[in-house]
Amino acid sequence: MYHLRRITIAAVVLAVVIVVVTVLPRALNPVPPNKEKQEADRQWINTSPYWLDRQACRWFSLCGLLHLRKDPPAKPKNKDDGHRHELRRLLGEEGVAILREESDNKKKGQLKGIPDYVLNYAPLVHLYSQEFFWPSDIADHIKHVVPDLDEDKWTFNKSQPLTLANLNELSSELGFQHLNSKDDVESRPRWLHSKMNRPIAFNDEDDDKEHDDDEEPGKQLSDDTTWFDVDRDHPLHRISDPRKLPAGTPQSQRLARRSQVFHSREQQRLMSQEAQDAQNAQNAQNKPDESGYSRAPVTLVLVDKGSGIVDAFWFFFYAYNLGQTVLGTRYGNHVGDWEHCMIRFESGVPRAVFFSEHEGGQAYAWHAVEKRGNETEIQRPVIYSAVGSHAMYATPGNHPYVLPFGILKDVTDKGPLWDPSKNLRGYWYDYTTTKDNEGLEPVKENADEPTSWFHYRGTWGDKLYGLNDKRQWRLFGQYHYVTGPQGPKFKNLGREKVCQTWRCRIIHSIAEGRKGSWHS
Repeated sequence: MYHLRRITIAAVVLAVVIVVVTVLPRALNPVPPNKEKQEADRQWINTSPYWLDRQACRWFSLCGLLHLRKDPPAKPKNKDDGHRHELRRLLGEEGVAILREESDNKKKGQLKGIPDYVLNYAPLVHLYSQEFFWPSDIADHIKHVVPDLDEDKWTFNKSQPLTLANLNELSSELGFQHLNSKDDVESRPRWLHSKMNRPIAFNDEDDDKEHDDDEEPGKQLSDDTTWFDVDRDHPLHRISDPRKLPAGTPQSQRLARRSQVFHSREQQRLMSQEAQDAQNAQNAQNKPDESGYSRAPVTLVLVDKGSGIVDAFWFFFYAYNLGQTVLGTRYGNHVGDWEHCMIRFESGVPRAVFFSEHEGGQAYAWHAVEKRGNETEIQRPVIYSAVGSHAMYATPGNHPYVLPFGILKDVTDKGPLWDPSKNLRGYWYDYTTTKDNEGLEPVKENADEPTSWFHYRGTWGDKLYGLNDKRQWRLFGQYHYVTGPQGPKFKNLGREKVCQTWRCRIIHSIAEGRKGSWHS
């Protein structure tokens, strides 16, 4: 009887464990997987060559236990261990750029420029002080990845490698959906870190240049129009002129004066790529300057929503996303990382800022976000980029998400301050176009920038590694390596609300945002 009781207790404990790690998560999942996803998961599990590993994965959600190990951000460069893509030899290191750019047939004067107010109110980004993976140039990134194609299917001319000017055309022709790293990412090749793109922080005179409109309620703009929910099919409902402060003081004159002061400086920020190359040639080390310049250009996408509403999307690209750790185990790594913020303008007046945080992101009213500038400058919003994941937040510090008790969190601080307006690729996008490969055109300040890459529907990083890959594991549904992200076109640029998803509530204070109060 004694042994029978022990066996019974063990069986009950085993049953409870199975329910907790398998049945319960599935029952609580608000979006249960469809048959296609279930089949894809079954095939992924079957990639493991070990029977015990497959059973542990199916029944206990413990996948790849033999692969578990530490995953530090920086590692010494390792020799090729078999994970390098076989197509590397087909592409070469540099390649010859293709000049099939859509803007070649357009005159500069036919393109729209960047409105002064977009640059005047451009965000400033505090990167983490101990970041390991700095901003990257998508034009450089594409030199280090290859399409997920078998060698016998690779029919592309070897003298013409992938470029921003032909990415979508080749993807449509050849059918590839992922761009896989040529190198084993765990060898930490230099291009993943992009250390040369690290901005040098502003000469910070502490907080005398920082500004938070929460402390100055008199400068808050009133919600006298429906700017928070608008597109071309749902025009703005205007009650009064948004360019006036609640007290009736006109703001347009002040903006005009400031715009004149900033105009010449902003024109310098929009240096042509040729001018940048000439400057870099004079500076052998290609170091960023002291004013927040980075060699990695950001992507600015301007979207006209009608009724005087313009959304300015600032997209920041990194070659690698280092996932966060839970109990010493890292989850969520992937090649390629797109993050963004969006500033919504009404008649040239900033109304709100969206931050691409984890858990859907958050939207703040303009007066609520931290800003930087002095009395003679236009106040610019400050954004904090989390270490590794590069998620964007309105404050420095710890930002827990998903799991309770702060087990899983992003961390931000006042590291190097990046001024994205100093080096960018700018575009206007018409989200109402019905054709897949149209709607985007470069701004006149960079009329020769290619547009093909924007329409590429695939991912900018490796496809989900299989269970037969020694770098991969999955514990309780969370993967060590996940599939890379899609590009800016697929971030709901035509959104009516400020947030990326349909759930959106505008936060009116930093304190409220720190509580993680974003909800529908």
